[in-house]
Amino acid sequence: MDDRPRFRLSIRCPDQHGIVARIANAIANTDGWITEAAQHTDAEAGWFFMRWVFSLPVDAEPALRERLDELARDLGMDWWLAGADTRPRVVLMVSREPHCLSDLLARWSNGELPMEIPAILSNHRDLAPLADCYGIPFEHIPVPREDREAAFATLQARLAELAPDAIVLARYMQILPPTLCDEYPERILNIHHSFLPSFVGARPYHQAFARGVKLIGATCHYVTEDLDAGPIIEQDVTRIRHDDGVQDLIRKGRDVERWVLARGLRYHLEGRVLTHGNKTIVFN
Repeated sequence: MDDRPRFRLSIRCPDQHGIVARIANAIANTDGWITEAAQHTDAEAGWFFMRWVFSLPVDAEPALRERLDELARDLGMDWWLAGADTRPRVVLMVSREPHCLSDLLARWSNGELPMEIPAILSNHRDLAPLADCYGIPFEHIPVPREDREAAFATLQARLAELAPDAIVLARYMQILPPTLCDEYPERILNIHHSFLPSFVGARPYHQAFARGVKLIGATCHYVTEDLDAGPIIEQDVTRIRHDDGVQDLIRKGRDVERWVLARGLRYHLEGRVLTHGNKTIVFN
């Protein structure tokens, strides 16, 4: 079975009797071999979520898709079928801070993140040398305050040419326009500190230090037109000591941002994230 193509199936639908049996039967009838299975029922919402990995005979995918289409009509089911070993195209976007970008590139280089990176886009030139180190095209698309609309039109057109499966804002310090958010629903990932809404503005770590917080963290989420309010994919925290200064908070905060963004992106790349409203189910 090991040499057959592997696939990943994710579904969501209203909870009802027999879902697992019917999906399993559809896979079995195409001679599928299930190797990984996870499912979850949100009892309060009355919804069912599932992620399975399995192998199929060569050329069996069309037959399975037909069966899944039939089940979708019967069950009111949304479903996604993809090759389990595919490498999605991911455009990375960054401004001037290098910590998240450098971490993602290192993980990509050593095979931890299964993706292709067609380009790194930035509103500044500072991190071009970092992109060069990994042999990835770096494109500078400035966003001047006096002409942001034209700049984002240029950015949106370039993204359309690159045809990404996902976009990662690895500390891209610009607010994306609603038209761009709407074009890539649940495909733009962002990272930010978890102080919001407590410490807003340009100096959150200074405010947190003045308040004497004992925990700081970071949040990876999908981008929507509602600023920093999209479905949360991953979060984490680290402790702050009484003798930590502002620079210690910044250092620790950057560390958490690296971990959280890398995990959130990996979950997305592996199809482990399903959304329902503004919540996520993460089969991690």
